Amino acid sequence: MKNITKKEKAKKIAFILDSLYPETPIPLKHRDPYTLLIAVLLSAQCTDKRVNLVTPHLFGRADNTYDMAKIPANEIEEIIRPCGLAPSKSRAIFNLSNILIKKHKGLVPESYDELEALPGVGHKTASVVMSQAFGHPAFPVDTHIHRLAYRWGLSNGKNVVQTEKDLKRLYPKETWNKLHLQIIYFGREYCPARNHDYLSCPICGPYGRRSLVK
Repeated sequence: MKNITKKEKAKKIAFILDSLYPETPIPLKHRDPYTLLIAVLLSAQCTDKRVNLVTPHLFGRADNTYDMAKIPANEIEEIIRPCGLAPSKSRAIFNLSNILIKKHKGLVPESYDELEALPGVGHKTASVVMSQAFGHPAFPVDTHIHRLAYRWGLSNGKNVVQTEKDLKRLYPKETWNKLHLQIIYFGREYCPARNHDYLSCPICGPYGRRSLVK
């Protein structure tokens, strides 16, 4: 069987992902751009499942910038402790809420530069908000997407910045928002970092390999 190009491989992977995940609900429960921003911030080094258990309590206390800014950071820290990194995350939530009030009339800005200027908000978090809250084409790359892109031969695995560039080159812009969620869902169900069942994996296993020859 002849080798296929990286572009052809990417297309075949997208076909498999589309067949498995035609719908891609957003994993983090939220009500608006602000609650999504907070949920994504909390998800750093924490599972979405755990975040979704914590945010109802947090958002029950405050689900907007004005109410959140009234809660002392140490109280926020107690609520979000199960998510890990609670001291730094609580300070970020308190401070960014105050900044949003002072600089953005209490609203989440629809801009990469303004989002990434907020405490605790990096490029990946900003990309998720731009994609999932505002619908702008974005390809948020976390460690899981970075790992899978390397495993599937779509990127050299140098770093998440390079992986994002590689994936954006391989896939049409209009597919980015859905595709990054499809890869996350696939990784959780079929292609985990540990205890990967190679034989049953629809991409890495024999069935997938027949059409994804390196």
